[in-house]
Amino acid sequence: MQKLFKSAWGHVFAVIVGILFTLSFSPFDLPVLVFVALAIFRRLLIELNVQQALLRGFLFGLGIFGSGVSWVFVSMVVNDQTSFIMPALMTLFYCSFWAIFPALAAYLYIKLQKNNSYDWLLFATVWVFVEFIRGEWVLNGFPWLQVAYSQLDTPLATYIPIVGVYGAGFITVIIAALLAEIWLMPRHRKLCLLSIMLFFLVGLLLNNINWTKVEGELIKVTLIQGNIAQKDKWALENRNIILKQYYDDSAEYWDSDIIIWPETAIPAYYSDVKDDYLLPLEQEALLHNTDIITSLPYKDTEGRLYNSVLVLGKNRAMYKKMHLLPFGEYLPWQPISGYVLGLMDIRLGNFSAGEPEQTLLQAAGHAFVTSICYEDAFGEQSIRSIEQAKFLVNVTNDGWFDGSIEPYQHMQIARMRALESGRYLLRVTNTGVTAIVSAKGKIIKRAPVRERYTITADIPPMTGLTPYARMGDKPVIALVLLMLLGAALNKYLNIRVKV
Repeated sequence: MQKLFKSAWGHVFAVIVGILFTLSFSPFDLPVLVFVALAIFRRLLIELNVQQALLRGFLFGLGIFGSGVSWVFVSMVVNDQTSFIMPALMTLFYCSFWAIFPALAAYLYIKLQKNNSYDWLLFATVWVFVEFIRGEWVLNGFPWLQVAYSQLDTPLATYIPIVGVYGAGFITVIIAALLAEIWLMPRHRKLCLLSIMLFFLVGLLLNNINWTKVEGELIKVTLIQGNIAQKDKWALENRNIILKQYYDDSAEYWDSDIIIWPETAIPAYYSDVKDDYLLPLEQEALLHNTDIITSLPYKDTEGRLYNSVLVLGKNRAMYKKMHLLPFGEYLPWQPISGYVLGLMDIRLGNFSAGEPEQTLLQAAGHAFVTSICYEDAFGEQSIRSIEQAKFLVNVTNDGWFDGSIEPYQHMQIARMRALESGRYLLRVTNTGVTAIVSAKGKIIKRAPVRERYTITADIPPMTGLTPYARMGDKPVIALVLLMLLGAALNKYLNIRVKV
């Protein structure tokens, strides 16, 4: 078997298990496959040199991202793109770029391993370290397909309110590495199986703990999914039709405490609609004691453009998006990226980031944490001032990826924020997935995708802090860095002794 794995067939297996890795996430939701994929991947790295490990890690990553994020192609052709050659090449480059990170994990694992009984721990350490680099630092962070998201509906999910996405991911990869250890070192079989069972048993016991509690009366909320096609949304001739649609859909629910519209539901600058549309809408909302949370682009007096959320009602206020989407709201790697997108006739916004310390918005008398689209992928941003917030609101437009698996992956990511914070999440999208998520990270009500649809429910305001809300990612990342440093020093000292 080892001879087969060291041959070219091992490279083929790496791509296949990378695809299996993707199948553990939504919309496929086969969480056991993440353990299978990572265990096999660790086995595929045995007895390779660092150059071979780099290649195999890259192919594993190509299987993951080629199957898991190639939906970026859809965003490049959504506006009736006539030529598909350049978008296809850009998609290949995009997936290949992110495949570098599993390659880096494989390189570090082989470089630092000592072929002893603790290599399983090193494998988990380097994987989470590389996930952190990819998820927080590179291109403003790309935390898609991080292992912990695959476990939202397993007993391991109960670790998330304590240690967040990286801590739960660390535990997940440890279990996968221990499965490989059973394969590599059969004499450790019983201890490995016992350790794996213990992780799941503790997870089941943690399910009985409620880190946060209800405070106050139920809030009646209405979420409006407009289902406006991306190619039609910004056409000037459609503006009044879209504005009327959202007004009509809201008018049926004036008995709600809060009505929420999706990201950039209003396809116009704030200054263009503030008097003729927003002011009358707000006055009617006040008559019915309702707050409306909507979203639109905002341009300040100095010409800076912001993606924003606006509350209309008793406490009018605006939130400006802080964590911008690369290649969507700003262009890194200029001037090359601008030139390539120009060849494809893709015009993107040049947005500015909002100030990091913004006062929480309020609706129905309660403060809430706001996130716009991509921001819900970052755990520490969602716990800012969480002690004051009673719920979370996320507005999104995944119409760019209509018909792909991206909206389901994005919904899975959003659920993590509810679980980490111990707050209900109200997530409103243009085309789906619109849903209400409980403080335990479970979807309690959901709209069908690609339909004009409205959902209404009563949610409780929550108070209290989860351990993760108190500490964030810092303790887990500090532990991972210390372990990585220890492994590097151990390897270095061992080399010095041999010399």
